[in-house]
Amino acid sequence: MYDVVILTENKYIDPKSTDWYIEQVLLEDKLLLDALLNKNLNVCKKSWDDPNFDWTNAKYSIFRTTWDYFDRFNEFFNWLEKTKDKTNFINSYKTIKWNIDKYYLKELFDKGINVASTIFIEQGKKTSLQQLFEQTKWKNAVLKPAISGAARHTYKINIKNHMKYEEIFKKLISKEAMLFQEYLKNITKQGEISLIMIGGEYTHAVKKLAKKGDFRIQDDHGGTVEKHIATESEISFAKQCLEKCPFNPIYARVDIVYDNNNLASLSELELIEPELWFRNCKKSVEKLSTYISKKLIF
Repeated sequence: MYDVVILTENKYIDPKSTDWYIEQVLLEDKLLLDALLNKNLNVCKKSWDDPNFDWTNAKYSIFRTTWDYFDRFNEFFNWLEKTKDKTNFINSYKTIKWNIDKYYLKELFDKGINVASTIFIEQGKKTSLQQLFEQTKWKNAVLKPAISGAARHTYKINIKNHMKYEEIFKKLISKEAMLFQEYLKNITKQGEISLIMIGGEYTHAVKKLAKKGDFRIQDDHGGTVEKHIATESEISFAKQCLEKCPFNPIYARVDIVYDNNNLASLSELELIEPELWFRNCKKSVEKLSTYISKKLIF
């Protein structure tokens, strides 16, 4: 019986070769594993889709580097449903179900959280990008799936070039719900700020910047990351986002982009498997391991 299983994807289990990206993934998982071992907990690391592991042998399973589920949603959802009563997920199953669909942004917006202006388009709806631009009067927009990660099928479009994306939009909307958001120009000027919150409290932050000529800040797309000292107002905004969340996540990442009025807006509230940059702040992984050990004790 394991106290905690750290969830990853198969390619991060004893990889035969590594690069700088894989090395940092392995480091992040190791920092958490070591911190939990130091709490005298029985811990291991498993791929979420491991066919040979009995999940009833895991008291808790914490999502960390399960980054292949973006492309394997049906498999992942099926696994979630089959496994949710065998182990206790961190964050919880209900939290994951709520957070995995970006429709949660509407719920937070309705509760007073500043979010980029967004039209939520249900799967199968008969509309076009032309109609959406006419409806909103926006000049620039971002199109993205409601369930996604790592900027999968995320496009920056404008009133002049949208015709190039009409066909892909038509294909996408036939298969999944989509978001049509007003483009925030500060994403390329100031980047996106990620605040890491453990137990609802701020521990550290990073700023993610897109490479020149792009708007996607993920390092998968050439983006860079630098340490960031969050302001009091940014920390306050992050706490407000968590206060409006219907759940109490043990760990969270609050992604902020300053909107076109230079006000902090919520880009994403990441509660499933966000990168938390433990390597930049060892006290954060210590705090997380302490929370988990207390859950197991009590």
